[in-house]
Amino acid sequence: MPFPITPPPIARALTERKYEDPTAVQLAVLEARAQGRDMVVSAQTGSGKTVAYGLAIATTLLGENLRFENEADPLALIVAPTRELAMQVERELGWLYAYTGARILSCVGGMDPNRERRRLHDGAHIIVGTPGRLRDHLERGALKINDLKAVVLDEADEMLDLGFREDLEFILEATPKTRQTLMFSATMPKPIALLAKKYQRDALRIEAKGSERAHADIEYRAMRVAPNEVEHAVVNVLRFVESQSAIVFCNTRDHVRHLHATLSERGFAAVNLSGELSQAERNHALQALRDGRARVCVATDVAARGIDLPNLNLVIHADLPNDAETLQHRSGRTGRAGRKGVSVLLVPLSRRRKAEQMLATAKVSPIWSGPPQAEDIRKLDQQRMLQDPILTAVNSEEDLEMARAVLANRQPEEIAAALVRIYRSRLPAAEDVFDPGPGDNRGSRNEFREAKPLRRKEHSDSGPSAFTWFRLDIGRKNNADPKWLLPMICRRGHVTKPDIGAIRINENETRFEIANHMAEKFAAAMLIADKDDVTISRLEGAMPAQAPKSERKRSFERSEGKERYEDKKPHSADAKPSYEGKKSFTDKPKFKDKAKFKGGDFKNKKAPWVKGK
Repeated sequence: MPFPITPPPIARALTERKYEDPTAVQLAVLEARAQGRDMVVSAQTGSGKTVAYGLAIATTLLGENLRFENEADPLALIVAPTRELAMQVERELGWLYAYTGARILSCVGGMDPNRERRRLHDGAHIIVGTPGRLRDHLERGALKINDLKAVVLDEADEMLDLGFREDLEFILEATPKTRQTLMFSATMPKPIALLAKKYQRDALRIEAKGSERAHADIEYRAMRVAPNEVEHAVVNVLRFVESQSAIVFCNTRDHVRHLHATLSERGFAAVNLSGELSQAERNHALQALRDGRARVCVATDVAARGIDLPNLNLVIHADLPNDAETLQHRSGRTGRAGRKGVSVLLVPLSRRRKAEQMLATAKVSPIWSGPPQAEDIRKLDQQRMLQDPILTAVNSEEDLEMARAVLANRQPEEIAAALVRIYRSRLPAAEDVFDPGPGDNRGSRNEFREAKPLRRKEHSDSGPSAFTWFRLDIGRKNNADPKWLLPMICRRGHVTKPDIGAIRINENETRFEIANHMAEKFAAAMLIADKDDVTISRLEGAMPAQAPKSERKRSFERSEGKERYEDKKPHSADAKPSYEGKKSFTDKPKFKDKAKFKGGDFKNKKAPWVKGK
């Protein structure tokens, strides 16, 4: 379906950009009933919202004209939650209004405010900015809004979540009451409805649904991982899923820094985005992704809000999102404008139930599996190598001459092996990872329920036969302690705490139990070399049962020349020791000359003392 009638300069820009089929939200805002009205629009991320409100305010700003006049004061104000989103909106509106003569400026935190004031003084038609910086320019009188015709709140729900309510209310109170106000949001919580009721006039409510379910162009995958192998799983997913660019989400800045350093060390061209970076550093990172100099972006939720990167086909959730809305916002970085994408959730065993609940709330049915294995990645490498442009490209005469010279000195197998080595040298090595399995799903409606800890008292098959004993070659002499032994056993053996039974620390060794259903996998994992200088081996045969503490006998051996404690007789009343050489307490002399306190003359501040009689 083609675009409805739009101003000729706008239609020309859309044609040049090959925008032929409008999205659901773009059609909704261009309907006759929406012309010039206030709107509250709920639409998915990646559904073309920026172009939608650019089209919606075009008639309001241009009127009957085809080009903007040299206005000194702004006609439209676009408010976005983050710097990156604001600058992205500036670029999108730049090409959409390219043939209208519009001057579009961005005012965001992290940039030089004095330079922004000078540009505002020179005049602009559309201002795009973040709430804090726009309020600052309004308070200082640098931003003139007397002629303002339209205000757009992009990602309004996110701005409220980030604590910008006061700034938004200040901006809306300061702008003319006759303005057209548009609120765009991926979700529509109650605070958005209250804000719309207060600052909009007869607002039109639009809920644009591009498909029967959210993000129909995104393939969701949930991968079970061991808690200590999340980073290895990220490496394998990046190697397994072929994507020109990818984004990896973390919940904290510290995890962003750590994971970015890990991926860079592995050989990935990676950049990071977090709130602690300056605006210049953030711009450099995003430009590296757009230019193809970087392939992977490690980011927090807020820093990557609203980012639209070209050829972004893969989103990895290294840390699980906090809720279903965050999941949709993260995944919406891919699968945009009709392109296909993959969203991968890495689910540790302890977080499986939370992941299931969140996916159910988001109405997403993912494909569950374990992480990609190193052997599978190596097989894919063979297939990709045969299709690599280095082999499929047309050979020049110079290339063929060099090939003949090499063949004259080397065997074909040697040349092919050298080519394989060169191809592999530019690829990060795949990691050996462990699939913890789906867990115990008995008695559950869900296919993947969190495995319940194996407790000896609750299982009929518990006891010595339900566990297998293993041995560590460290003990009390080596300061062995469960506080660090338990994490090491989990990491080395790819198991979790419920799979570990008793731990007995002796002088020179430590013995511990592993549940039988994990014993073979644990023993196989022990064969892989590890940086810890600790040897773990299986104990053959069953360990002798240890008696309960109440039944254990304590032996008190008598030292030579000393009397046994039980041979000592208690003192009887007649055998009390005498104290003939000491005086009793009542025999102490009295102090006859001790002065007594008769009372105080508080009026004269005196306390006379008199001798006792």
